[in-house]
Amino acid sequence: MTRFQQVLVVDNGDRAPDCALSAELAGMGYASVTAPLEATEEVLAMMPSPVAVVLQMPRHADWSERRRFLDLASRLRKSLAPNRVPVIIAGGINGAATMLQNELGMRAVAAPDL
Repeated sequence: MTRFQQVLVVDNGDRAPDCALSAELAGMGYASVTAPLEATEEVLAMMPSPVAVVLQMPRHADWSERRRFLDLASRLRKSLAPNRVPVIIAGGINGAATMLQNELGMRAVAAPDL
């Protein structure tokens, strides 16, 4: 039995169907958990070992919302650096999937159960 590698997707809670990364990530062989920005820390505490965190910044975010995403990215990069978990900031589904593929390279999409 294998377990899928998990990716945490953080958004602003407004999930339009055409902007959802979950289907794209599933097609790449990843399980994903989508959480609102405010719940990021709590969700990360419950995830055993995500392979990446994608911050899906809204395309039309104002400066204060962009600042919140950038501040979170900075905090996460510091806290997740020892585990080499990439933190990717994206503005749309296509860009995020491409960045994730580039960041994770040719890693296997399934890992053995521990």
